[in-house]
Order: sequence, then C-alpha cells, then structure tokens
Amino acid sequence: MPKAGLAALDAFDESFWGQKYPALLQSWRRHWEQVIPFYAVSAPIRRMIYTTNAIEALNSKLRRAVRTRGHFPGDEAAVKLLDLVLNHAAEEWKRPPREWTEAKISSPLSSATCSHSDE
Repeated sequence: MPKAGLAALDAFDESFWGQKYPALLQSWRRHWEQVIPFYAVSAPIRRMIYTTNAIEALNSKLRRAVRTRGHFPGDEAAVKLLDLVLNHAAEEWKRPPREWTEAKISSPLSSATCSHSDE
C-alpha cells in the first residue's frame, strides 16, 4: 500500500486539486509515516474514522469536557476523563452506523484484548 499510496499522492500532486492546494500535499508528505497506518486498517474501520458528522460530534463532546475541566494534574487524569466521556457517549448512541458491526468484527482490538479499569 505505501507504494500505491505514494503513486496516488504523486498523481494528486499533478492534478488540479494538487496544484490548488500545495500545502496539503506538503503536509501529507511531511507526515507520511503517520498517514500510512490509517490505510492498514480495514475499509469499514476507515469509513468509521472519516465519517465526519459522527466524529465531529464526538470531538465536540471531548473538547467540551476538556475545556470545562480546564487543567489536569497529569496525563493519566486527562485520559481517564476522556475515557469517561467516550463511555458515556457510547451509551447515548441510539443507532450505530451501518458499518459499525463490520468494523467491530474486523477490528484488531476486541473486548477480549481491551479492558477498561475503574481504578
């Protein structure tokens, strides 16, 4: 995938949009090592990641929680708050996106490998 991805990036660079937004290309090239892992996950999970409405709603909840709290004594406190917000948001979801079941099944992480501690 990395070679195909770079070829696609080169093609985009030569396209109308690549010429119109050169800063975008520079950013992608500069952060290519962080971009590649996104394409290593299955297509259903990628769809879940880039579904902007759901992501933006969740990001809004996370930003609001951090802004309300203001400061944290350490990273662990911030992570615990974000974990609580994510768990609460998951409980509020009425209808999961269509791809959720497929994404959940194809995820390398499962409830057996991930655990939340109440410490």
